[in-house]
Amino acid sequence: MAALARWCVRRRLVAVLLWLLAFGGVTAAAAVAGTAYSNDYEVPGTESGRATQLLADGFPGLGGDGDTVVWRTGTGTVRAAAVEQTMTRTLDEMAGLPGVASVGSPYTKQGAAQISEDGRTAYATVAFEGGAQNLSEGEARALVDTARTAEGDGLQVALGGSGVALTQAPGGKTAEIVGVAVAAVVLFLAFGSLAASLLPIATALVSVGTAYAGIALLGHVMTVADFAPMLGMLVGLGVGIDYALFIVTRHRRGLKRGLPVAESITQAVATTGRAVVFAGATVCIALLGMLILRLSFLNGVAIAASLTVILTVAASVTLLPALLSFIGMRALSRRERRRLAEHGPEPEVPTGFAARWSAFVERHPKALGAVALAVIAVLALPTLGLRLGTSDQGNDPQGSTTRQAYDLLADGFGPGVNGPLTLVTEVDGGDDKLALDGLDATLRATEGVAAATPVTYNAGGDTAYLTVVPESAPQSRQTSELVDRLREDVLPRAESGTSLDVQVGGMTAGYDDFADVIVGKLPLFVGVVIGLGCLLLLLAFRSVGIPLKAAAMNVAAVAAAFGVVVAVFQWGWGSELLGLGRAGPIEPFLPVIMVSVLFGLSMDYQVFLVSRMYEEWLETGDNRRAVRVGLAETSRVINSAAVIMISVFLAFVLSGDRVIAMFGIALAAAVALDAFVLRTLLVPALMHLLGGANWWLPRWLDRRMPRISIEPPESRAAHERLAAATDAEAADVLAREERKPDVRDTAG
Repeated sequence: MAALARWCVRRRLVAVLLWLLAFGGVTAAAAVAGTAYSNDYEVPGTESGRATQLLADGFPGLGGDGDTVVWRTGTGTVRAAAVEQTMTRTLDEMAGLPGVASVGSPYTKQGAAQISEDGRTAYATVAFEGGAQNLSEGEARALVDTARTAEGDGLQVALGGSGVALTQAPGGKTAEIVGVAVAAVVLFLAFGSLAASLLPIATALVSVGTAYAGIALLGHVMTVADFAPMLGMLVGLGVGIDYALFIVTRHRRGLKRGLPVAESITQAVATTGRAVVFAGATVCIALLGMLILRLSFLNGVAIAASLTVILTVAASVTLLPALLSFIGMRALSRRERRRLAEHGPEPEVPTGFAARWSAFVERHPKALGAVALAVIAVLALPTLGLRLGTSDQGNDPQGSTTRQAYDLLADGFGPGVNGPLTLVTEVDGGDDKLALDGLDATLRATEGVAAATPVTYNAGGDTAYLTVVPESAPQSRQTSELVDRLREDVLPRAESGTSLDVQVGGMTAGYDDFADVIVGKLPLFVGVVIGLGCLLLLLAFRSVGIPLKAAAMNVAAVAAAFGVVVAVFQWGWGSELLGLGRAGPIEPFLPVIMVSVLFGLSMDYQVFLVSRMYEEWLETGDNRRAVRVGLAETSRVINSAAVIMISVFLAFVLSGDRVIAMFGIALAAAVALDAFVLRTLLVPALMHLLGGANWWLPRWLDRRMPRISIEPPESRAAHERLAAATDAEAADVLAREERKPDVRDTAG
């Protein structure tokens, strides 16, 4: 690491140009290639997956993407001459728009069912020439604008569907700008130097921008969800700014101790830079743990987020040293530079609130530990009610056209029309057809079914399907119960004595199957992530207790964060106020992604906190002193880093995307709890209570384990020699001034 830092300092212009070239080249390639994101939740082998495949094979022209245009009259009916004339003209105009294949009007014989019983609501179906993902935002906007021209005189028009949703995609970069702006303010307050505060921002922006473009290219070679770039940016900005913050803080400490600029940068990268690489590795391991689930949808997310973290780590140990060498002594504020020139190098003594808090925790470990546990337990309680399922356009903000269309359809035709179920089967012989011909009547008599269409056969007569409209909304628990009732009771009785094997598909069935697969594999996934994280900590700190406490703390942070997510998004506490739509179930993939990200981020603070405690323990063998010094010297920078991360994560609530907002709130809650409750309260309290047992390792295991170090011994020895020399030089200054209490020497 030291050799790499020296090269970046000596060849600083080359290092910066290489990063700018990479950023420009990847961005240009992504602009030329375009995006190819895909939200494919289908899991091979599930019943809903088989239903989708059967439908695609037997009815090639069926099941394509399409949108819905819904209109409602304030007075009269939609069959009134003026309304019918207006809407027919509008639908004809929409049929001629680019990207639109056809429009199914309710004013035809085939569309009679598309008018509600009270005659006040009607809808038309818009079929696209290709998939909705191939529709440009301009084409989607033209569709919405054309439909809106029909509004007026008591006629309300709204549009729903995946194509129209493109017009409601997060606009601009408001979330990123707000997050970066808040981070810049926190950095300036922490450093007092404009130049030093801007470098972590610049480093993170270059690395995250390169990763963002790289994820766009990645979508052309594998399945990558459309939220993966935003998730990568969210995680990348948070960890990127934090990693740079840790290195800059160590560099500033070296300058204050009298090191030359180049040597201070080298020492910072050789020490804190190693911790950054280690922390980044833990984040990547946690993210790549999703690969063991063997779900293509999550594979793309894992690799995309890991790519972002790798690039932020690389930029922190290469680009940042080069930029630091450009600003030289301006990494310190003017007051710090003036004090250094007047008084010479001074030892950095932890004082102020950090020192007082560290001593306070040492004096009251039992009481403070109990308070921390109580806070985590209360916040984690809502997690017991976590329900995974589909959130749809009924969860969109009230003012959106998709939410309006959803509500109009639900009011006019019942909530189930927004998510019908599709029953598909292969047909072999007359007995099968005879059983199918009476199946729609059986379905209509089934509890929870609002309507069922007669069976439809394909041209060859070997595949058939029926559409079932539930009485409840797609995201409702009652609809999930209906899916189970059809699969376990109704359909097996109907198939008796035949070769039929009816598969239940549709939105709710697909999400439920996806959730079942994830929940079934979740224990293995969590076990692997925890196990690998503990193994890394075991090797780094040569202690059994440190990894076990870290695993427990990470589980606590995840549980409490999910409790906050359940309260906001599933229970709806403030979701409408925040512009996040109405309450609904939690996305099935959220637990896996959140466990990966949160375990990685939690491990960051564990590494930076315990590494300083471990260093002091090796030097003194005094556990109380090690915990006190480690907390006092790292809590300020950890808290600053946490404030930056929380600000970045919460800013993404402004994105307008429900899934990204879930990530933002969950990550912000987890980081806040991790930094302000776990790492600065519960962890040190437990370590004080456990004493020397914190660092216990069986001798037989110690002999067999490879020896690795986050901070190399030669760097630590150099640091100690420098500290001793600095202390001697500053002795006269300290003798003339009232010496501040040193937390390193004063017991709690």
